[in-house]
Amino acid sequence: MWRLLVYLKPYSKNYLPGAILMMLVSTAVRLAVPILIGQVAIDIAIAKKDPTLLTYLVIIIGVLYAINYVGNIYRIKWVNLLGQNVIYDLRQHLFTHVQRLSHRFFDSRSAGSILVRIMNDTNSLQELFTNGIINLLMDVITLIGIIVILFSLSPKLALAILVILPLMFYISTRLRRNIRRSWQRVRIQQSRMNSHLNESIQGIRITQSFTQEKENTEYFYGVNYDNFDSWRDASKKSAMFRPLVELCNAIGTIILITYGAHLIITGDIQIGTFVTFAFFLGMFWDPISRLGQMYNQLLMAMAASERIFEYLDEQPNVAQKKDAHQLESMKGDIKFENVQFSYDDSRIALHDISIDIKAGQTVALVGHTGSGKSTIANLISRFYDPTKGAVKIDGYDLRDIDLRHLRRHISVVLQDTFIFSGTIMENIRFGRPDATDEEVIEAAITVGADDFIQRLANGYETEVEERGNILSAGERQLLSFARALLADPTILILDEATASIDTETEVKIQEALKRLLKGRTAIMIAHRLSTIREADNIYVLEQGRILENGNHEQLIKLKGEYYELVKSQFEMLDAI
Repeated sequence: MWRLLVYLKPYSKNYLPGAILMMLVSTAVRLAVPILIGQVAIDIAIAKKDPTLLTYLVIIIGVLYAINYVGNIYRIKWVNLLGQNVIYDLRQHLFTHVQRLSHRFFDSRSAGSILVRIMNDTNSLQELFTNGIINLLMDVITLIGIIVILFSLSPKLALAILVILPLMFYISTRLRRNIRRSWQRVRIQQSRMNSHLNESIQGIRITQSFTQEKENTEYFYGVNYDNFDSWRDASKKSAMFRPLVELCNAIGTIILITYGAHLIITGDIQIGTFVTFAFFLGMFWDPISRLGQMYNQLLMAMAASERIFEYLDEQPNVAQKKDAHQLESMKGDIKFENVQFSYDDSRIALHDISIDIKAGQTVALVGHTGSGKSTIANLISRFYDPTKGAVKIDGYDLRDIDLRHLRRHISVVLQDTFIFSGTIMENIRFGRPDATDEEVIEAAITVGADDFIQRLANGYETEVEERGNILSAGERQLLSFARALLADPTILILDEATASIDTETEVKIQEALKRLLKGRTAIMIAHRLSTIREADNIYVLEQGRILENGNHEQLIKLKGEYYELVKSQFEMLDAI
C-alpha cells in the first residue's frame, strides 16, 4: 500500500489537499447536525419553548447541509481526477517498464497474462484511488469523532453500547484472512481465463483447421467455471461482514433503548442526549459497514497490486551499464569470442562459438532446426547475453554499448513477420518515423513491394488489420523487408526472411540485395541455396557447434555437411 501511495505524490499539491479539505468539512457537518438537534433543539429550544432559537437552528442546519452539498460536489470531482491520474500514471509506468524487459521475460509468459496485469489489475485499483482512500479517511475520522462525542455526552451509555465492538473485531479479523486468500484466487483465475482467451482468439485458424472447437469450448468451460467459482467463494465470504455489522447494530440499539431509558428515568441523561445517542449510533455502524466493504475492496486492490509490483520488480536480464558507450556510428565488425549460451540451465544452445565477420561482409548461417542459427542472431541484437564469452561489435563488448544506440544500427527481418494495425505507409515507416513518403515508397520499390501495394484499394494508405491478415505471407514479408531497409541499418539480419516469398519475387529481392547490402554487414539465416550461395562466408552449425565454414565453392569441394545439405536440396527439386 505504501508503494501505491507513492503515486499520489505528484498530486499532493493540487487535487489531494482540496479533496481532504472538503472531506473534513463534510465530516464536521455530519457530526455537528445531531448535536444541534439533540442537545440544542430538544434540550433547550423545545424544552424552553423558544421558537426563535428553533428557527435559527433550522436555518443553521439548512446552511450546513448546503455547505455539505457543495463540498461533496468538489470532493467527488477532485477525488475522481486524482484517481484517474494515478491509474493513468501507474498503467503508463507498467507498460513502459514491460517494454524494457528482456526476451526471457516474454518467453515464460503469455501475452494474455501480461494484458491482464496492464488492464484488469490496474482497473481493480481505480475504485480504491477514486473513492476508497478519501472515504477511508472520512470514515475513520467520523468514527473517532463519534466515539469522542458519545463519551463526552455519557461515558456510561457509551461504554454499554460499544462493549460489542471487541467481539465484532475479533470475528471480523478471523474472516479477513480467508477473504484475502479468496480474492487472490480470483485474480489468478482471471489471469488464467484471459490468457486462454487471448490464445484462443489468436489461434482460431488452427482450432478450426483441426476441428477442435468442441474441445476448446469444453476446456474454456472449465476455466470459466473456475473463475466463476472463485468469484462466488470470495463474494460469499465478503458478504458475511455486513450481516455481522447489522447484528452488532441491532444489539447496540437494544442496549441503547433499555439502558438509555433507565438513565433517563434516573435523571443521569436528558431526552436530547438520548436522541443524540440514537443519531450517532445510526451513524456509527454505517462507517463500520463501509470500512468492511472497503476492506474487501482493499483486499482486491492488494491482490492486484501484488501482481502489478511483481512485474515492476522484474529487472531486464539484459542490463545496461550506467556509463554505457553511445555508439553514434558503426562500421559493422562482428566478433564472437568463445561464446557459450543457454536459454535455461538444462540445455546449452551454443558451445564455444567463435565467429569473425568483417564490416560489409555477407555471412550465411545454415544448419538443421535447433542448431543455433537464430540464437546467434539474437545475441547480435543483444536480446540475450552470452552465458560465457563475449560478442563484440567494432571492438566493443555489447554489454558496454548503450542498447538504443546498438539496435538503432541493426535491422532484423524474421520469418514470422509482425504487421501492426495501421496503414501500409505507417508499417514501413515503423523503424524510422521521420522518413518521408518518398523514402518509404523508394524502399518498397527496391524490395519489390510497390507492385502489390499499388494494386490495393488505397495504395500506401490501405489500412491493414492486426497482424496484417488481409495480406499474404509473402506480402507481409516484403513489407517487413522494406521496413528494415528504410531504417538504413549498418547490420542487417535476415532470419529465414525469404521463406514465404515465391521464386519470382525472390529473384527481384536478390537483385535488390546486391545493391542494398553493399557497404552493410549482413547475417543471413536461410535454407534456400539461391539465398546463401553469394555469401562471403557460410557457417554450418549442428547442435550449437560450428562444423565448417567457407564460401559456397570451398564448402562444396570439402564435401562435408554443407555439401550434403545442398545435395539433399537438389534431390528434392529433382523429385518434384
